[in-house]
Amino acid sequence: MRGPDATAAGEEYAGLGDWTPDVLGFPGEVRPVVSAPHPALSRAGVAVDPTSAETVRLAADLIATMRVSPGCVGLAAPQVGVGAQVFAVEVTGHPKAVTVHGTFVLCNARVVEATRWKAGREGCMSVPDLTGDVKRASRLVVEGELPGTGAPVRLVTDGFEARALQHEIDHCSGLLFLDRVAGAHAVYQRKVYL
Repeated sequence: MRGPDATAAGEEYAGLGDWTPDVLGFPGEVRPVVSAPHPALSRAGVAVDPTSAETVRLAADLIATMRVSPGCVGLAAPQVGVGAQVFAVEVTGHPKAVTVHGTFVLCNARVVEATRWKAGREGCMSVPDLTGDVKRASRLVVEGELPGTGAPVRLVTDGFEARALQHEIDHCSGLLFLDRVAGAHAVYQRKVYL
């Protein structure tokens, strides 16, 4: 299947292929994570050039920050105060993960297919004291671009990784999981932060 932007360039959307964080060229630096009600969390991020030096550095920094944050399975640019459509995901080893694509970063991602909706508990580094029940698609198709190479990508995933992707895409749209809960009855005080 060809995506709209890929068609013009003559490229087809594919999975991650041989993309790894090593493509970014450096390990990245840990950035502070902002908490609600920081204004960056409620503004939609702008589309980025996935091959720009600024985007590549941001991608590396998101991975570095995610890796030092206990229990973190995803981190979006707005969470480090940057209004950009860039996020990192890594669900390897999580007990709820079924499909796992390893550590990756997507730019300008969008959901193209969402099915099998299920409620599940979510938390967020930017909302450290609360969790909530959010209904999300448990089967997901997402298209975006890979930082560094700019290659178009189409990921098909399910379960926990699908939930993580939707959570991070929401961040890039200026939404928190609290914007998706059914109501106050579906919000809980966090008991433990991993």
